[in-house]
Amino acid sequence: MTSLVSSETGRDAGRVTIARVADLAGVSVPTVSKVLNGRQGVSDETRERVQALLDEHGYRRRGAERRQSVGLVDFVIRDLNSLWANELVRGAEREAARAGVGLVVTATHGRRFGNQHWLRHIVARRTDGIVLVVSQLQEDIEDELHRLNTPFVLVDPVGTTDRAAASEEMPTVAASNWAGGISATEHLLALGHRRIGIITGPESLQCSQDRLDGFRTAMLRAGVPVPDPLVRYGDFQVSGGRAQAEHLLSLRTPPTAIFAGSDQQAYGVYEAARARGLRVPEDLSVVGFDDVELCEWVSPQLTTVRQPLAQMAREATRIVLDLRRNDPTSARKIELATSLVVRGSTAPPRV
Repeated sequence: MTSLVSSETGRDAGRVTIARVADLAGVSVPTVSKVLNGRQGVSDETRERVQALLDEHGYRRRGAERRQSVGLVDFVIRDLNSLWANELVRGAEREAARAGVGLVVTATHGRRFGNQHWLRHIVARRTDGIVLVVSQLQEDIEDELHRLNTPFVLVDPVGTTDRAAASEEMPTVAASNWAGGISATEHLLALGHRRIGIITGPESLQCSQDRLDGFRTAMLRAGVPVPDPLVRYGDFQVSGGRAQAEHLLSLRTPPTAIFAGSDQQAYGVYEAARARGLRVPEDLSVVGFDDVELCEWVSPQLTTVRQPLAQMAREATRIVLDLRRNDPTSARKIELATSLVVRGSTAPPRV
């Protein structure tokens, strides 16, 4: 990503960046940010070395002269065409309204977040902070947002394995996907199922791996093997759930239960089962993940793992506004609990 600072005015063209200071000091960009903001988690020796370099190069935080609120929070999400997205936006809007600020919603439509055009728009319009619900980030986006003095929080229900783009110290709000995977699987095991299939999300996403790891952990604890054909990667959409369920149900010995990594995928499992004349839950038990409104609309109502989507978005919006106010007490890493909601889509396997 091209630096925005050098493109705005000629007098800024030679300004040292946080990334440059981090490189000279031999530390990470978040470490330099901690020194700038007076935050803990940095040794005295490192703090002195970084501060000396900041002073030596005359570093001045971009936008420091305009810290006052502009009354807007940006909420960036992959798309808006799902109940999952609606829950997140609803939660963010409620917190923004409570705080007396407006919410600007942007959909990336699957593109990497943080292109130069969008950042220039933010520079021109200004924002109090950015809540990100995306799976892919531009490589330098964290540094750019630090340079623009713009607080940001990553909501991680989708998650990202792109650690080059999202550092371990990026503020995040997430759900306990691993624990959710365990609870869904233990529920099916307790009903007597032993041949259980899983359709998790895209292999590249951390939350997909966490849910799969929870599934494997529960199966291992129960002493039940997981043959490779019973593990499928979907796309969190109805079509992906249907396609992967058709594969599982075509096996010579099909599963008696399927754990789908999202409620939409679970509905796709319903469609695949019914196309084969199978009844849920008499012939096939199904568990989803998310607990969106769809779960109570389908028949039978869907057993699922509830992740508090609206609360996650509320917390992220609250944190980003706290960061704007330089509130030192605001948590930077939050993981909210998931819980199993048992409805009518699961039952003991047929003898």
